[in-house]
Amino acid sequence: MTTRLSSPTANGPAPKPPGRSPRALWHLGVNAVVVAWLALFAVVGGAHHFLPHAFWLLVHTLLLGAVTNAVVIWSGHFAASVLRLPEANRGAPAALRLVCLNAGAVAVIGGMFTDRWPVVLVGGCLVAAAVTAHAVWLVRLLRRALPGRFSMTVRYYTAAAALLPVGAALGVVMARGGLGGDLPERLLLAHEMINLLGWVGLTVAGTLITLWPTMLRTRVADGAERAGRRALPVLLAGLGAAVAAALLGPPPLAAPGVVVYAAGLVIAGIPWVREARAKAPRSFAAWSVAAGSLWLAGSLLVLAGILLSTTSWITVGERTSLLTAPLAAGWIAQVLLGALGFLVPVVLGGGPTAVRAATAGLERAWPARLTVTNTALLLCVLPVPSVVRVVCSVLLLVMLLYFLVLLVLTVVRGVRNRRKGTAEPVPAAGPAPVEAPAPPHRVLGGVALGLAVVMLAVAGGGAADVRSLPLLERSAATSADGGEVTPTGRTTTVEVTVRNMRFSPASADVPAGDRLVIELRNTGTDTHDLVLETGARTDRIAPGKRATLDAGVVGRDLDGWCSVVGHRQMGMVFGVRVTGDGDGGGTASEGSEESGESAHDHGGTASEGTGESAADAFDPMAEPADGFTARDARLPPAAEGSGPRVHRRTLTVKEAEAEVAPGVRQTLWTFDGTAPGPVLRGRVGDTFEITLVNDGTIGHSVDFHAGALAPDEPMRTIQPGESLTYRFEATRSGVWMYHCSTMPMSLHIANGMFGAVVIDPPGLPGVDREYLLVQSEFYLGEQNGTADAGKVNAKEPDMVAFNGYAGQYDHDPLTARTGERVRVWVLTAGPNVPSAFHVVGGQFDTVFREGAYDLRPGGAERGGAQVLDLAPASGGFVELALPEAGDYPFVTHIMSDAERGAHGVLRVR
Repeated sequence: MTTRLSSPTANGPAPKPPGRSPRALWHLGVNAVVVAWLALFAVVGGAHHFLPHAFWLLVHTLLLGAVTNAVVIWSGHFAASVLRLPEANRGAPAALRLVCLNAGAVAVIGGMFTDRWPVVLVGGCLVAAAVTAHAVWLVRLLRRALPGRFSMTVRYYTAAAALLPVGAALGVVMARGGLGGDLPERLLLAHEMINLLGWVGLTVAGTLITLWPTMLRTRVADGAERAGRRALPVLLAGLGAAVAAALLGPPPLAAPGVVVYAAGLVIAGIPWVREARAKAPRSFAAWSVAAGSLWLAGSLLVLAGILLSTTSWITVGERTSLLTAPLAAGWIAQVLLGALGFLVPVVLGGGPTAVRAATAGLERAWPARLTVTNTALLLCVLPVPSVVRVVCSVLLLVMLLYFLVLLVLTVVRGVRNRRKGTAEPVPAAGPAPVEAPAPPHRVLGGVALGLAVVMLAVAGGGAADVRSLPLLERSAATSADGGEVTPTGRTTTVEVTVRNMRFSPASADVPAGDRLVIELRNTGTDTHDLVLETGARTDRIAPGKRATLDAGVVGRDLDGWCSVVGHRQMGMVFGVRVTGDGDGGGTASEGSEESGESAHDHGGTASEGTGESAADAFDPMAEPADGFTARDARLPPAAEGSGPRVHRRTLTVKEAEAEVAPGVRQTLWTFDGTAPGPVLRGRVGDTFEITLVNDGTIGHSVDFHAGALAPDEPMRTIQPGESLTYRFEATRSGVWMYHCSTMPMSLHIANGMFGAVVIDPPGLPGVDREYLLVQSEFYLGEQNGTADAGKVNAKEPDMVAFNGYAGQYDHDPLTARTGERVRVWVLTAGPNVPSAFHVVGGQFDTVFREGAYDLRPGGAERGGAQVLDLAPASGGFVELALPEAGDYPFVTHIMSDAERGAHGVLRVR
């Protein structure tokens, strides 16, 4: 026997237009908070490149802000409804809990944003207190109510609410930092499982017992309550086992817990499947929830596989980051939007006609929207080019904004109509009411439209980054290679493997007239390809992938190479050697090497050179344009306060066209869009947690000299679209270099991938002015192109500069006043040229170099220093006071480098 669960619109008394019930007013007010958090999430998504902790902010504005509020609001609503106490979830206590919850969420996010852990602690306590109060209220509500068929739902909510404070406590501990070994990864996984699978997962499972059949307009399946009762202890046992293993054991021990949790969902979900078979989903709400459930199932399967496949928690932490989007956007966000799409029209009220009208407004173009959302999300988690991933991320944000706009318009329209005392009828041209399924052709048309939108986005992303897309294999059969040889009709197939920046074997013997097919396998750690001088080439292949090159019929020797910039100079060359009596034998035609070199030097970037030489455009005496402003050389002050601090920063790899001297432009590979990259500063004992995001077109990495740790994992090369977290403690003072360590390292540094970390010596006295100068050299390629790898190899720089622009402080000087004490930190980034920093007309009374003082005031010798000499990748600081007003030039006293642009002016007034 089955029992019909009535739609909420059919249970209460008839509405009283034109007024609005207190229940509807309450839900409009509190759900406006959820909408506000969703809007903030969209804003953060659009501006994430410019925000610190962007990834963390995205996750927590959605989950801590929007989802946690929705869970508290709607679990209270459903608990009161199934216990037949409909007025119990409103009033001052409920409002106070929500105020406390949102104050805590704001404090947690604000504290992380400003790196103030005490604020995070206060916020975490407020969140835990609000949810604990919610759990206590649920228990009291359950005791007040008469026994009911679906009171099991409230037990799910109570268990979920009891878990969140535990997850919040783990989050606060991680925010404090100072954790060693693999403890951060263990705590993070435990934190995520408790909050996602416990707080959110149990709430969703308990709600779907009654909400799912209501969405489908069908009866609750027989045994649904019994299945829910059986599933809850299984879910809790699986979650507890997985969390305990995460905190205490190796990764494989956590996998059974995840499997048991998934089994609990299967037990609870069998009735849901029967209900869907009885009446198939036909609305946005139902399909959105169904799609979200599929993303959860896939994510649990992948999580169990990750845990079983490694014994390293650090590796688990890196791999599980790939599940953030499927769980947050695929599962939680889709379930949330689906629930809102169904429930908001109900709480707006106004009678069946008004509910149908509001539902129709929220379901506009739903087949296309769901198709775009899930297809774009699928592409985001697949190994696609970074530009395509960015485009798909934008599509996901657009779909969220579209829903929010529809939601606001629906609420405004409903309020207006209620005030008029009328309900808006369903538009004749709009989507069908929920009772009548949309015609199949309309659904299929919407799906096709959604697929077309995503395909156009992918095509547009590919057009913007054509080098990152797979290339059609080019055949040399109709080129000059086969023109003088008779094809044999045979095919020679060669297996070539990439190992440690080399092709193995480095050449292949091919009988004249044979068709050559090269099977390329990449076992290296970076992206590579193989290009022949004829133009035949493979696509760019990531580590562990394969590609095929069809060279066509071969009649003469051919040269090949990897076209990723710098790799050819590192020795990634390949030769095709023809054997036999082919008339077309011989060596590559004259000039092929030069053309190949040019292709190499400027391949692998998103921007092509103009063909003009940037070196020819460089004039050391040229003046920049009017209004020129130099890079601010002032060193940011160290954070105030005592005790170790945790510094969190996201560094995003970007390819940026920049002027590096008047009239000279280069395409630089950068950290956060500037070369040098952002300056980091701290004290001995501070912890730095850096998230590297690769938004470039080739592989990159980062190496922080300020930390001492095994380089294997944190300094590994990551491919476009990937990210990693680099954590180190600053145990020694100095000005330390950070740089990309992807091979060829010299080229990556020369093309802009370097920066400085300043760690103050204990007791560092204050000064009146403090500047930082990072010296580096430029090996200019074409205008708007990348550095010339051949010049880097030969150590033949065209230009040397402080802070990334030749002579910039001649035109926009550093400043000081007479008698002021000035400290100048200097880092020599190289990659090849040392520095001998000197201030013309000044004498240094303090010299700190590579972690120790060479000179300090007050010595018996009354000594001074005229130069701070630094090898590449070393640094220090000098201090001086200038008694007279005037312009004091500063240079590297390797004078030929000073004449190439390493000079500036300190203007004293």
